[in-house]
Amino acid sequence: MVKVKKSKKYWSAYVTKYSNALDLESGVFTWNNPRRIAFSLKRSALESFRRKASPFQSAMSMLNFYINRAGKNLNLKQRKVLEQTKQELRKVFGKIKTFR
Repeated sequence: MVKVKKSKKYWSAYVTKYSNALDLESGVFTWNNPRRIAFSLKRSALESFRRKASPFQSAMSMLNFYINRAGKNLNLKQRKVLEQTKQELRKVFGKIKTFR
């Protein structure tokens, strides 16, 4: 039996492609509209039967995973859009905290 060694170099690409959490729309993280991205992530999270956490946690985790994995290869404009998407996700899931 021949063992095939998996490359650890691109493990994040493997996770993104074969993740058991969410089925994302193609190119969702390249869009320029934070609200559109947030609604797409919400739709994916709500439709998923394989997720292990709440829909909000799954959507936010996938967004953070992408931002962290892109690292310094993510241009500043797109990083700003994705950071704004976090706030939009909180809004569309009704998770905005109000201070008294």
